[in-house]
Formats: sequence, structure tokens, C-alpha cells
Amino acid sequence: MANYFKNISKIVYEGSKSDNPLSYKYYNPEEVVAGKTMREHFKFALSYWHTLCATGVDMFGEGTADKSFGTADSVDHAKHKVHACFELLDKMGIDYFCFHDRDIAPEGANLAETNKILDVIVSEIEGAMKTSGKKLLWGTANLFSNKRFVHGAGTAPNADVFAYAAAQIKKALEITVSLGGTGYTFWGGREGYETLLNTRMGFELDNMARLMQMVVEYGRKIGFTGDFYIEPKPKEPMKHQYDFDAATTHAFLQKYGLMNDFKLNIEANHATLAGHSFQHELAYCRENGLLGSIDANTGDLLLGWDTDQFPTSIYEAAFCMLEVLKNGGFGTGGLNFDAKARRGSFDQEDIFLSYISGMDAYALGLKIADKIMQDGRIDKFVTDRYASYQTGIGADIVSGKAKLEELEKYALEMGEVTTNTSGRQEYLESLLNQIIIG
Repeated sequence: MANYFKNISKIVYEGSKSDNPLSYKYYNPEEVVAGKTMREHFKFALSYWHTLCATGVDMFGEGTADKSFGTADSVDHAKHKVHACFELLDKMGIDYFCFHDRDIAPEGANLAETNKILDVIVSEIEGAMKTSGKKLLWGTANLFSNKRFVHGAGTAPNADVFAYAAAQIKKALEITVSLGGTGYTFWGGREGYETLLNTRMGFELDNMARLMQMVVEYGRKIGFTGDFYIEPKPKEPMKHQYDFDAATTHAFLQKYGLMNDFKLNIEANHATLAGHSFQHELAYCRENGLLGSIDANTGDLLLGWDTDQFPTSIYEAAFCMLEVLKNGGFGTGGLNFDAKARRGSFDQEDIFLSYISGMDAYALGLKIADKIMQDGRIDKFVTDRYASYQTGIGADIVSGKAKLEELEKYALEMGEVTTNTSGRQEYLESLLNQIIIG
């Protein structure tokens, strides 16, 4: 086992009374909640890109965190990152990781050389997985960083770029399959446009669908049995992103016949950038059979960009896990921390403290979500609110028996509506606090 974090011991559960910052206060992996252990509920995953690659660079300044892991050589550095990754997984007790192809290995002079470098690093990862028992949750291709993707990848106006993107996805998907990943994600970083003055929107969407259809066909041919994910994102870097939110992405999947193979990977920060709550996006997916996996993070509501902060809000975590429990849990997906320590938090210890804060928040959120469901009062209130659809004219509406003419006759005979009742939002919010505090 590598020792890049030699001053950090294994992070273990010590309970809420512990004053050791490098311990879990609420995440007890073997504790059973709602019929499953916490470990089984979450399938927590480390994000390779933020955790091992991000140094705190922003548009105004250079990096603040040292992620060199003892070497400056690009290929050696990639190998060192592998072992740093698995040391982190081991010390934090996390079972899964996720990556983009360009996170794990640098680009070479051309695609063939790049693929050879990838093969070397993937071999290193395979060895570490066999030794540790850690697993890949999902893989993806970075089709946004290199300048070749300036106008998009699957939606690029240049057919050569489309072909390059397809070849890159093919390799990333092959790696995902070889490492046993149960998901493959499309994150359309530059799949959108800045102005319609130079854009054929319909053609670009058709091309994006063509690319996804090719990938599904090839994936099934090489034995990939998991889910493909699309991660909605409303903006940044493109002004008009094609996968704006869950509903927009759902419409895309329906139009192009991709519903059988795709689910959505929902990110909290992307939901708020789209003008929705995180819970809204999750509920929409649950209601439509689209909840696949989750990128757990949060944004800063005072900033208008994707800050990818570690989540610490107990309310947000509880609302998230309530939707997951109502969904019957994850299928092939899990909960990936697409989050990074702040630029000013640059010590090695800060990586561990960040993950602890997020995992503890979600552990507590799971227990609260279970309490809400066990308590039953909120669910009963919602059921009672729609009780008029259980009998009489309401039942006829739901069954399809009622026609427009019959509803008009019913309304004329009824006269004025006199039976509306209060939605009692304030009572429900107070009840939620009561359930949480106990």
C-alpha cells in the first residue's frame, strides 16, 4: 500500500460525541437503516477528477494544493495518482470510485499514443482493484477540456471532431467494461451553443442522439449490461446547454428512443443552477423511472456558477435520501462526491475532512429520511390532500371514465367550489423539524 497520506490513519466511526475531527460521527457503514446497511444504501464513490487532479486553480489564480504525489513526469504521475486514490479509498472506507479518461492518464501526441498510455494506467488500476477489492461505479470521457472540443463533441459542426469524440468514448467505454463499472456517464460539457446565429439546433441534437445510439449499440455488443447516464447541466460553460435539466433530458430520451438504456445522473449544484431544488430533480426522475445515480455536492447560492462544494446541509441530504428510499434505492448507481475542497483548504488533511463532512451529512440525512417515512404523518397528509380522487367524480377522472361533457354537467350542478382545504405548508415544515429534532 502506498503512503502518500502518512499522517492520516484510517477513518472510523466514533459516534456523534467524538471530538476527533478525523472520524465519522454519523456514518457507520454496518449500521442497518431501512433494511440495509449504510454501506449498501449509499455506494459512496470518490471523484477522481476533483480529489486527485484539482489543485485549486481558478480563473483568477494558480493552484494552491500540491497534487504531484512525488513526481513531475506525466505518466509516472498518473501511476502515482492511482496508488494515492486507492490509499484514500482504503483509509476512508469508500468502496467505489469514478473517473474521466483524462483524469487517469495524460494525452499523448495522438490518439493511438494516448490509448497506449491509458492501457498502462488501466493495468495499474486493475492491479490495485484486485488487491483492495474496490470497485468502479462509472466511467466517462472528457470531451470538453481539449481545444478540439471548442464547439462541442457530439454536437460539433466539424465531423472530424465528432469522429474523434466517438473514438474517445469507445475507449472509455471499453475501460469501464474491463474494470467492471456498472454505469457509463455522458456529461455534455460543451454540448450546447452560444448563439443561434451560427447554430443548427435540430441538427446538433440529432447528431448527439446518433452518437448515443452508436455507443449503446457498441456497449451492448461488448457485454456492458449496466445503465448509461446523462448528467443534466443548465449552463457553464455553454450559455444554452442541451441537457438543461431532468425534464429537458427526459424529452430528448423519449424523442430519440433511448429510454430503455438511459437513466439520469443528478447533481445537486446543477439542479440549483437550473432554477430547481435538488429534491425536485430527484423526484422528477423517480416519478419517471429515471433515477440512476447521484453527484452529491452543493453550490453557493450567492454565486452563479458550479462551485462543487462538499454537502453539509442536513435538510438537503434528508430530502435527497427520502427520494432515494421512495425509489427503492439505487439500481446500478450510487452516490458520487463530485465535490472539491475549497481553494483555501489545501492541506492533505482537508481532503479527508471534506469527505467526512459529506458522508456524515448523508448518513444523518438517511436516518432522518427513514424517520420521516416511519413517522408517516407527512405521507398521510399528502394522501389525504388528494383523497377526492379516490371516489365519485375524482375516481371517474383518474380512471378515464369521465368525459368533458360529464364534467361540465357535474360543475353546473355543483355550483361554486366550496371544499378547498389549506395546504398547511408551515405546519408541514414545522412537523419536519419536530421529526428531525425528535
